[in-house]
Amino acid sequence: MEFDTDWRTLGKHRIRLRSAKGFPTEVMHQLAEMTRTAVDNNMSARARVVDIVFRQEKTYDITVGSTVAEDRICAPQLEAALATVMGLVPDQVNIFVRIVAQEEVDLHFGVYERMLAEKVGAVPPIQ
Repeated sequence: MEFDTDWRTLGKHRIRLRSAKGFPTEVMHQLAEMTRTAVDNNMSARARVVDIVFRQEKTYDITVGSTVAEDRICAPQLEAALATVMGLVPDQVNIFVRIVAQEEVDLHFGVYERMLAEKVGAVPPIQ
């Protein structure tokens, strides 16, 4: 069992929270909720928050999976907005948008989120 990992389902997002300093805190849960809201309102309907990692250097790495390449355009603005709301320096929030070809994922609810997480590398493939 991994004590540095927690899973949250927020709307259509299935997010893995990982912390280098132990179990994910309430601050990480708040960041996950704000990230979900930001992605839902600023990226395409295919974008999903997949992974949020809290590093030792007090930085948050957020991975978003999508099948729409244009979703990368708004990542810098979302980084700055999330950092401001969380009271962090903009360099402490990094959003990585990983684009997956639509042919590689099944678009059915639940399956899409799992396949995106596998393609991004957040979870191992089901054997």
